[in-house]
Amino acid sequence: MSDFTTIQVDKAVIRTLKRMKKYPRETYNELILSLIDAAKRSTKRGGYDEFIHKAQQLKMKEIWDNKEDEEWADA
Repeated sequence: MSDFTTIQVDKAVIRTLKRMKKYPRETYNELILSLIDAAKRSTKRGGYDEFIHKAQQLKMKEIWDNKEDEEWADA
């Protein structure tokens, strides 16, 4: 059995985490571990910009991959 804990975060942080999910059923635990992994990789390479890019990449995919833009491009 895994050990769990409860943490308190601002509601704004929860909204941000929800938008960053790769898929709807991704757990916050998985998402946070992914962010930690990205931060560790960027620190090893001294790539702060890479870390920021990775974090923003998920949001940009959400913005770019939408039906309205696809319909406009096909017009």
